[in-house]
Amino acid sequence: MIKKSRCASITRKAIVVGTPAIVAEARRLADVDDVFPIASPSIATWLKAIRVHQWAKNLIVFLPALLAHKLLQPTTLGSSLLAFLAFGLCASSVYLVNDLLDLASDRRHPRKRRRPFAAGILTARAGLFASAALLIMSAVIAAFINWKFCLVLGAYYVVTWSYSLRLKRIALLDVMTLAGLYTVRIIAGAAATAIPLSFWLLAFSVFIFLSLAIVKRYTELFEASQVGNTGDTGRGYSAADLPLLLSLGTAAGYCTVVVMALYINSADSQVLYVHHKPLWLVCPLLLFWISRIWLLTTRGLMHDDPVVFALRDRISLLVLGLLGASIVVAT
Repeated sequence: MIKKSRCASITRKAIVVGTPAIVAEARRLADVDDVFPIASPSIATWLKAIRVHQWAKNLIVFLPALLAHKLLQPTTLGSSLLAFLAFGLCASSVYLVNDLLDLASDRRHPRKRRRPFAAGILTARAGLFASAALLIMSAVIAAFINWKFCLVLGAYYVVTWSYSLRLKRIALLDVMTLAGLYTVRIIAGAAATAIPLSFWLLAFSVFIFLSLAIVKRYTELFEASQVGNTGDTGRGYSAADLPLLLSLGTAAGYCTVVVMALYINSADSQVLYVHHKPLWLVCPLLLFWISRIWLLTTRGLMHDDPVVFALRDRISLLVLGLLGASIVVAT
């Protein structure tokens, strides 16, 4: 009887890790034996949670206006800026809920376990409220642009949720969906500014973003294989698929260069560019950059997200600067 009493006493003890509100709730339910307090989340924590750094991807919405040489027109620039903000808020809304859905897997990941929700810094309730608020703000901004942009943003939101809940676990369809989500941003930029969509830009974006999406998946699979997980990683792939992903990714990347070469030699480019010779520099620069991205990927040196990696990589930024210079000179 004494042993049972002592066991019962022990089971009522609790060790709490959390904010003062969580500690207070725990004290109401059990005897708290020890407390490891967590400070109230800072603005920096929330910015990390909504992944503001990922907003760089939404700069793609400026491409239709930029390549049509209309970006500096006040109305066009204003609409593009609103589209950029709406996409950022919408994407962050999905990121928050997606992190809550992936809590278990994130806590087992060497880097993702440091995310605010996985680390226990932010609560699920706060995440859900913040997600709803961000989505509402995104919808309000979209309403100020036009109804076509609202439709594109709505489609992006639905497809993003489909990807998070199911499509990311279906091999090949996952990377095609990711490429499509990037391309949707271009469609949204065109819808927001009433600029006709370019076949060349769409073809270019599909291939380049398919290649980068495969880079992302290859990196995840490579890291899993390095720690001994050679079976199904929950994404529909196994380590045996690495050679195939390498072939598909590099092929898609080189198709991007082919599309660019055909565009430079087309009548459409002659309307926008007076001098064509500087434009041909774009092709070798793309070949170098795509080849380097895949070289780093196969060496295990790639970031989880190749777009974020490229924006932080000095050589990638240098290539981007040279691409921009060649286009400016050709104009």
